Amino acid sequence: MSAPKRLVVGISGATGVVYGIRILQVLRGLGIESHLVMTKTAEITLAYESDLKVSDVHALADVVHRVEDLAAPPSSGSFRTMGMIVAPCSVRALAEIATGTGANLLTRAADVTLKERRRLVLMVRETPLHLGHLRNMTAVTEMGGVIAPPAPAFYTRPKSLDEVVDQGIGRVLDLFDIDTDAFPRWGEDCGPNRR
Repeated sequence: MSAPKRLVVGISGATGVVYGIRILQVLRGLGIESHLVMTKTAEITLAYESDLKVSDVHALADVVHRVEDLAAPPSSGSFRTMGMIVAPCSVRALAEIATGTGANLLTRAADVTLKERRRLVLMVRETPLHLGHLRNMTAVTEMGGVIAPPAPAFYTRPKSLDEVVDQGIGRVLDLFDIDTDAFPRWGEDCGPNRR
């Protein structure tokens, strides 16, 4: 029984909402059903980092779930998905996921993703990191999650912020075997003997 082409996308309140927005845009273009869970602090961050309104971000998703709705489909393991990406992932969300707290739908859906042994990818956005952050990352990794901070690759020689974002989300979507074809790959499009 294969999972449907469906991905849960969480957007938490860390800086970098553009990553979650771009993931929603790419999934739509690829025909992959997206289920969005956006925290209240993500909505506040959006106002600082983008000209988009919350309704604009909601319109990019196939289905939007209220963060306080713990009875929404992503809160159940019987709701089949390819997995979940939290982009960006705040250290608060990371801590709740690491401890299985599940205080809202975003962290509950992440917990369900882990318990069902599905792919969970957290684009953790914080620096510098203290030992508590690192321990939480270790805990999530030990449970099967993937910590994937948005670290730009400069070997692609990006010419714009959009190219940096596309490379970051492209690498994350690679973890789900989703090829965006939106960034140069080392040894294929750039790197040794490539121009």
